Amino acid sequence: MKASKALSAITRRDLFKLTGQYGLSSVVLGASALTGAATLPNLARAAESEYEKRFAKEAKHTLTLGAAGFNPQNLLIERAGVLQFARDLEERTEGEIRVEFVGDNQICGQLSCAEKTQLGVIDMYAASTQNSAGSTPYLNVLDYAYMFRSRADQYHFLYSPESMKLLREPLEARHGLKFLFSHCELRGLQMGANFADKPLVTSVTELAGTKNRVTGTQLGRIAMELLDLNPVPVAWEETLDALRTGLIDGAETWASAVAYANMSPAVTQSVDLRFFCGTEHTGMSAAVFDSMDGYLQDAIMESSYLAQVHVQAANEAALVNTVGFSDPVLPGTIFDQYDVKPAFLSDAARREAEEMCSPEFQPAAWEQWRERINGWAGGVDTYTEIHRIARENPHTLAENVEPRRWWRT
Repeated sequence: MKASKALSAITRRDLFKLTGQYGLSSVVLGASALTGAATLPNLARAAESEYEKRFAKEAKHTLTLGAAGFNPQNLLIERAGVLQFARDLEERTEGEIRVEFVGDNQICGQLSCAEKTQLGVIDMYAASTQNSAGSTPYLNVLDYAYMFRSRADQYHFLYSPESMKLLREPLEARHGLKFLFSHCELRGLQMGANFADKPLVTSVTELAGTKNRVTGTQLGRIAMELLDLNPVPVAWEETLDALRTGLIDGAETWASAVAYANMSPAVTQSVDLRFFCGTEHTGMSAAVFDSMDGYLQDAIMESSYLAQVHVQAANEAALVNTVGFSDPVLPGTIFDQYDVKPAFLSDAARREAEEMCSPEFQPAAWEQWRERINGWAGGVDTYTEIHRIARENPHTLAENVEPRRWWRT
């Protein structure tokens, strides 16, 4: 957080000047590597160092990575691993692959990054799977309600070699995208001004009849309708004002998204419903990947693995120490600063919600989409299989899940 605050003190004019001299990616990567005070001279030296390292020799492949609304500051809040991946890939290939990072919604946003990768406008992207599901509907496969019990279950699945046939291979075959790695949280309800003076939520039934923003996921809508949460599509950019003014009661997203997107001033309660995935993933064009030499493909996979391991540890720490998603909320965190109250539901309350909306207990509501997704996966019962793998996870803490190279059997 300290680096984030210091960077914001550097003027836009100075940043434009540095970008013009060293390029956007060198400035971004330099900023993300700062360990001391983020002053203009320090940032200039870091950007110069990155530039010299990155341009020491001619690249075989220069890949544009569109990173929705991300930048070095907010990637210290939600640790999505994008910059760590880019830096490691450049170093691992000794500059044969150069990654041009373009964030802050300059080249694509949450709803368009995956689509622009499919169209060949960019080569790599970072955005939530739920927002990307509008153009890549197979990503709905992650969004069956209560398929995952915890963040540990999510990481366990992403590391599993079985994620290849259930997630990665169908996504590549149907949509031409290669799923590389992802941050993992579970979505809850982020309540706005209308809940400022209400008691802390203890059951989803207390939210019945409220109006809540929903993302691009079709399966998320099914769960919300079953929970009587009245899903309303609201653009991410308009959600902050809608929460602040009471136009909507809440928004389905996850805790670190509230913090990184500056939504904390408008959120009063962060309800830990955990009803489906919040996965800020990074992917790339399968055609671009396939066009590369084998050793460079290997490098991309190894850098993805390193980024996945980094995210697993770093985001778990940031949730408590930076976001403040804990009980009690730690002093100095974002939730402490803006008086956002986490509402951690009991196991019984989450079980109540699960029985109201999950495919296990309400199969008829999911039947049409479940058959569609299973067809895209070649006839595999995706919900049953992912549900099974998640429950093979022996760990309750996400940081204890054993990393595995998922593409190796």
